Amino acid sequence: MDAMPVTGSCLCGAVRFEIEAPYAAFRYCHCSRCQKASGSAHAANVFVPETQFRWLAGEASVRRFDLPSAKRFAVSFCPQCGTRVPHKVATTANMLIPAGVLDGDPGARPDMSIFWKSKAAWYVAPADMPVHDEYG
Repeated sequence: MDAMPVTGSCLCGAVRFEIEAPYAAFRYCHCSRCQKASGSAHAANVFVPETQFRWLAGEASVRRFDLPSAKRFAVSFCPQCGTRVPHKVATTANMLIPAGVLDGDPGARPDMSIFWKSKAAWYVAPADMPVHDEYG
């Protein structure tokens, strides 16, 4: 039996999509560009071949910013709520999916962290700090 597609959406629900396994990669990226784009210590990105990606709603409203100085760095977002959404990766046949916008468990886990030497000086691995189920 084939795996069921996993859906994803932005905060306001205007942009929706689905992806199908198997994925090309699932990575945490610690580069300075992903830090800026995510507003966090790293981005969690799933890469999926274009043939395994489908827009369900809102594709025409999605806005994209391609960093002029980069060969293939871009961000796409919903113009209503600002949530990062999937985009085609230049020079590849893959779509980049910000993992945090998936509505369910993709059935895969990140397989590596990349650009580790660029990680934020303040980054502390979750295993190295206390955890709380709600506000601490």
